[in-house]
Amino acid sequence: MGMGNRQVWLNFLALIPGTGLTVLTIAVAFLRFYDEQDFRFLELVAQPRTWSNRLTVAAFVVALVNFGVEWNRRNRETSRLARAEARAADERAEKEQRRAEDKEQATRRAAIETERDLALLSFLADPSEANRQKLSQVLAVLNEYRDALF
Repeated sequence: MGMGNRQVWLNFLALIPGTGLTVLTIAVAFLRFYDEQDFRFLELVAQPRTWSNRLTVAAFVVALVNFGVEWNRRNRETSRLARAEARAADERAEKEQRRAEDKEQATRRAAIETERDLALLSFLADPSEANRQKLSQVLAVLNEYRDALF
């Protein structure tokens, strides 16, 4: 039996206590307030008051069963909502983590680009051997980490 088919049956079975309670309540009222003068077929019921009492006890039992079914349904719904809320919180935390990582990477990239620009400008302003070596070191770092940075 498929999961969807099972859920349909569970939903159907969950309706039985509430519906049964309604039918029993109507039957109790029917036996209490009407007699064979109102409805001829009631002469078939021997001791309608006794049957009314029995149906009242049955209605009480069904009301307890219905309470249990509703309690279970509401607890499942509360759990489902809590799981959905926890998933949403996890997704928000992951998104915030990615945002922080992206910001950190952008900050690193900006710092390296600034260092590159300073080394290049220093070399262009003063093409000394020291500035040439500094520029070469910065270019070596950029080449080494090119894929990770961009």
